[in-house]
Amino acid sequence: MSAFNTAALRRLRSRKAAVTGVAVAASAAVALTLAPGDAEAETTTEVAAAAPVAWKVNPEQAAQVRESISTQQTAFEAQFKAAQAKKKAEAAAAKKAEAAKKAAAAKKAAEKRAAEKAAADRSARAAKPAKVTYPNNLDGWIREAMSIMKKHDIPGSYEGIHRNIMRESSGDPRAINNWDINAINGVPSKGLLQVIKPTFDFYHVPGTKKDQYDPVANIVAACNYAADKYGSMDNVNSAY
Repeated sequence: MSAFNTAALRRLRSRKAAVTGVAVAASAAVALTLAPGDAEAETTTEVAAAAPVAWKVNPEQAAQVRESISTQQTAFEAQFKAAQAKKKAEAAAAKKAEAAKKAAAAKKAAEKRAAEKAAADRSARAAKPAKVTYPNNLDGWIREAMSIMKKHDIPGSYEGIHRNIMRESSGDPRAINNWDINAINGVPSKGLLQVIKPTFDFYHVPGTKKDQYDPVANIVAACNYAADKYGSMDNVNSAY
């Protein structure tokens, strides 16, 4: 190889090392043509080596190289954006799954609390005795009065109470005696067991109505009085 060609190759390599990836790719496809400046270049090797060299690039090939690089860059950018979008979608899906997991846990905890509360309510209802209701008649009045008497340790049987009621009022809670000595003194006997107002007030049991005509209050007060005076309403067999 001549000294002329050697020097030209050195300059070409130097230029290739200085340019970017685009120039490197372009150099593989571009046809370079050496064009000596004039006829004097052929006289001696030293003169030719010192003379400037002009390089000609094929415009069509250069355009093709630029288009190829641009296409590759566009494809890379598209892949990069797709990867970023996929990563973002995966992060959103993971966040949504975590939120759903927390919501499910919260729902399960709420259901557990509700079940526990329902069980506690059932236990409380089972432990608490059901409220007893009594019919609004003589049988119901006596039974309700006896339940109150039991709480206050007042003695008296159903038979003893019923027997004295039938003698005193025939079972009429509105019965009143307007002819005996009590009536003459202005304190007539009233109610099922015909008690006067001072006796009713003194032996009245808290929790019952303060009304002589109230059947339950009348029975309880009268039985309380009989327990104090006779030991029990069962021991009363006549006017008391």
